[in-house]
Amino acid sequence: MVASVWERQALEALANLQEDYYNLCMEKHRKINHFILRILQEVDEEIKKGVEKGITVNIAGNNRLIPVERVTGEDFWILSKLLKNHPCISGLDVRYNLLSDVGAYYAAKLLQKQLYLIYLNLMFNDIGPDGGELIAKALRKNTTLKYLRMTGNKIENKGGMFFATMLQINSSLEKLDLGDCDLGMQSVIAFATVLTQNQAIKGMNLNRPILYGEQEESTIHLSHMLKENHFLVELHLCKHDIKNSGLQQLCDALYLNSSLRYLDVSCNKITHDGMVYLADVLKCNTTLEVIDLSFNRIENAGANYLSETLTSYNRSLKALSVVSNNIEGEGLVALSKSMKTNPTFSNIYIWGNKFDEATCVAYSDLIKMSYLKPDNTDVEPFVVDGRVYLAELSNGLKKHYYWTPTYGEAYGHSSNAGTLKLEDSLKNIGSMLQSYNCFKIRNCSFKKHENTNRSFQQTY
Repeated sequence: MVASVWERQALEALANLQEDYYNLCMEKHRKINHFILRILQEVDEEIKKGVEKGITVNIAGNNRLIPVERVTGEDFWILSKLLKNHPCISGLDVRYNLLSDVGAYYAAKLLQKQLYLIYLNLMFNDIGPDGGELIAKALRKNTTLKYLRMTGNKIENKGGMFFATMLQINSSLEKLDLGDCDLGMQSVIAFATVLTQNQAIKGMNLNRPILYGEQEESTIHLSHMLKENHFLVELHLCKHDIKNSGLQQLCDALYLNSSLRYLDVSCNKITHDGMVYLADVLKCNTTLEVIDLSFNRIENAGANYLSETLTSYNRSLKALSVVSNNIEGEGLVALSKSMKTNPTFSNIYIWGNKFDEATCVAYSDLIKMSYLKPDNTDVEPFVVDGRVYLAELSNGLKKHYYWTPTYGEAYGHSSNAGTLKLEDSLKNIGSMLQSYNCFKIRNCSFKKHENTNRSFQQTY
């Protein structure tokens, strides 16, 4: 009885974040951010309900469904003092705000003192090289953070080098997203070198570095890393200017790699010649489960190479995206046939190619005969005047990487199939909130509309 009373009193003491924030703002003579105040009120309510740990505080600045007051670096200072060592808070999402290097300084301080934080999302916060340096140095001593998103912060080559150095020391971080951070050739090579030794990182995003030259030097180093690293599960190399020769290097490495399950080489310069190497390695590789080839140019020939392998040899690949690859009916129909003979191959994304009537009928039949579930593709058949057509659905491997939908579930299976296919491999990070039995404090809590897939969606 005494213990339960004590526990109730302890929870009530923790559930005063809103009041503590107000008082701290008054004490420090700072303007109150009413958006933060509102979110903290929701957190307090959940703590009072008995949620004792695993709460992710979502203060994303790109929500258009409720009034948002963007969080500044000074706002984050107050917030960091409030959340310091709060045992119920394990995640903090402050994407699309105005933290800048000032906020990065306080984020670094928080990483040094918050012993319960396992997820931190700082994407698109105008953090520069100096701010990146502060956060990277803080992570050298941090032993709790599992997943950091720095997406869209222009930390450049300088900041990238500090993060690469950090990975030589930190042995707890499992997933690092440095996509769209303007990394240079030097820092990409540094990451490739460090990852030959790092055994903790399971997921790495190096999308859209600033590279010069046509020698694909960074791809060569990353290929060498894949030969040596047997712990990395997810690798994103979008917009790396990878050509067929670069893909050949990566495929040569995949003959020796036994851990990689998700390979993203979208938005590169890969053609049907490169598919010869990928199709060959898929005959031997039994670990790759998700491949993203979106926005390349593999055409019919490349699709036929993949179809032959998926039909007769490979039984490990689960999801393939060939969105916008200049594939015509012949290649698309060939890929559809492989789904009928391959029970493992469950997800395919084809929008942006050249559909003819045979393509529309083939994918309509796949869905009708249950070879392809409607949530596992980005097209939906409909009939007009007796003829079958395909409409686009908002499904994909990573549809909500940059934005969240106006209606519906932002973390659902259909729109984030790439990540969710790896739940077993990335227990601590792929769907972290579920794995840690977390409660999400989300800005949008609308029920899923029955026609979500066809609803209007607004990018942020």
